[in-house]
Amino acid sequence: MARPEQVLLLEPQHELKFRGPFSDVVTTNLKLSNPTDRNVCFKVKTTAPRRYCVRPNSGIIDAGTSINVSVMLQPFEYDPNEKSKHKFMVQSMLAPPDMTDMEGVWKEAKPEELMDSKLRCVFEMPTENEKTHDMESNKMSSSLLKSESSALPVKSLSSTLNDGEVKNFMEECKRLQMEAQRLREENKQIREDDGFRMGKSNIMSSQHASGSMKREEGLSARSVALILLFFTVGVIVGKLVL
Repeated sequence: MARPEQVLLLEPQHELKFRGPFSDVVTTNLKLSNPTDRNVCFKVKTTAPRRYCVRPNSGIIDAGTSINVSVMLQPFEYDPNEKSKHKFMVQSMLAPPDMTDMEGVWKEAKPEELMDSKLRCVFEMPTENEKTHDMESNKMSSSLLKSESSALPVKSLSSTLNDGEVKNFMEECKRLQMEAQRLREENKQIREDDGFRMGKSNIMSSQHASGSMKREEGLSARSVALILLFFTVGVIVGKLVL
């Protein structure tokens, strides 16, 4: 029994084109549209699953909506003499109204309920002139983007603020600058006061230490004198006794 005609609309319909160089991942998009009044389950399959990454590779497309599928070709060494034999197949079926398990629905689906569309892969390598043109276009785009980003703040400010708002904005900036200057001066004064107090504290500590040393020296001198005095008195008393 012949399979029913594909209800999904594919864009592109027959070929997936990948444009080199292929030293990095090359991505192309496949748009799947559901023009029916029922939800549609879909799967995207390929004959070379190790060479491609497909996101999403399955799912449900609601009635009257569409979805973009990203097909990413992994880096490889391109040989212009080798024709691509890779193919993709988009398989679909109408989703049951009470569906809860999509994998179970796929397993139980009958062959006459399945619809499919096939696409072949085409690899294109840009010529030298196209490479030069692409490089120049990228440079122009990057320089334009930089100039637009640098001019964006001024343009957006002038376009979104009127004269009164600009004046208020400038006054607020001036006030904030004066506040910042005042805080810097207060911080400087606090550091100077802290330095003065620390210096005074060090001087008082040194004076206290020197006074203590002098008192200790005075005490030690008096002690020596008393010891000598007692020693002399003892010697005299001993002689008198003898």
